[in-house]
Amino acid sequence: MKGFLEDANYSIGLLDEGATLADVIDNCIYEHTHTGKRAFYVGDLGKLVKKNIQWQNVMAPIKPFYPVRCNSTPGVLEILGTLGVGFACFSKSEMALVQDLGISPENIIYTNPCKQASQIKYAAKAGINIMTCDNDTELKKIARNHPNAKLLLHIATEDITADEEVNMKLGTTLKNCRHLMECAKELGVQIVGVKFDVSGSCKELQTYIHAISDARCVFDMAEEFGFKMNMLDIGGGFTGSELQLEEVNHVIRPLLDVYFPKESGVNVIAEPGCYYVSSAFTLAVNIIAKKTVECDKLLPSGVEQTGNDDEPIFTYYINDGVYGSFASKLSEKLNTIPEVHKKYKEDEPLFASSLWGPSCDELDQIVENCLLPELSVGDWLLFDNMGSGTLGEQSTFNDYQRPLIYYMMSFSDWDEMQDAGIASDTLMKNFFFVPSCIQLSPEDRFSTAA
Repeated sequence: MKGFLEDANYSIGLLDEGATLADVIDNCIYEHTHTGKRAFYVGDLGKLVKKNIQWQNVMAPIKPFYPVRCNSTPGVLEILGTLGVGFACFSKSEMALVQDLGISPENIIYTNPCKQASQIKYAAKAGINIMTCDNDTELKKIARNHPNAKLLLHIATEDITADEEVNMKLGTTLKNCRHLMECAKELGVQIVGVKFDVSGSCKELQTYIHAISDARCVFDMAEEFGFKMNMLDIGGGFTGSELQLEEVNHVIRPLLDVYFPKESGVNVIAEPGCYYVSSAFTLAVNIIAKKTVECDKLLPSGVEQTGNDDEPIFTYYINDGVYGSFASKLSEKLNTIPEVHKKYKEDEPLFASSLWGPSCDELDQIVENCLLPELSVGDWLLFDNMGSGTLGEQSTFNDYQRPLIYYMMSFSDWDEMQDAGIASDTLMKNFFFVPSCIQLSPEDRFSTAA
């Protein structure tokens, strides 16, 4: 069940009910300790199945379109494709990746707000017609390179609790929508719907109410120009929490029933990315260097060292960083805390510690301050909720080895896929191989396969 992230040839270990994610991680760490201590992921693809069932139970009939850039590893894309999820692509390479899975163009939307002309032409040639647009320059570019394009006008949302400057970077105003429709009419470009995005950090669900109301206004405006609108994209922002999903559904469902009822013929879609993959992947990293530092050089201003001032404070360097799996740390806070893999006593002393990547760059700080037992070079740390962000992307940092990825799925999750209407023979034939998939012995249950 071992494969490089860029490899299309990979396998998924089917685990019996006695096996756990912790067992898989233990086995992988044991192997890496003997073969070379390289960072790696363990991906529980069964969680994608569970998330999809949860989505259908709470959000149906809203169809999910998964943003490929969130995690473009082959196991993720093929599982989601088999489950009937659509795909939101940001680039030519993502469109090609999804098409190689046999996904029909109707289940792909091109969502990059600043598209290259060559990539618009690629979409036209591939029959990928649905794409987003939020300004007249982009509209004219699309008209020149993709006459059959079907546009979703991307409207801005007003998040009263978030940074408005950041929020307004994407999307156009209601006033400008009329101008864009006039331009589209002159250029002979079809406008078929509306898209908006609400940030996952938004705590005010009223934002959805305003956005859906604005979308209805755009639909009404489109009737004046003779456009037949049939799609509403409510974007992403779904964190993965079932509670948050239910809260969003509770807010939007009454409005959708009033503004976009079933008989209107409007298809409502969404772009859940982190929702599907974040919790499915755990990253294991190895400590490659260790230093003892002075207290005032480690702790941020305003934070005081607890305990004895004479206690050592440690800086650890790990074999992955912001130029790899922690790239999102450059723009947002890390949403996971490190877990020590090795066993230690409950009363073992904890020391103020910081974690840094391997580049020795001042930006390559993973965790500014945390409490850990004293660790040694060669020890392992685990980060959960690491499925969203850089999986599948190429690092520009010299000598950076992309982590290996190990896929797994329990037999119970396999059964849930069958219950979802996917026959096991089709699944086996089309997208993954599971050598010795039934009742592996304890000795080889977690062994890797070529």
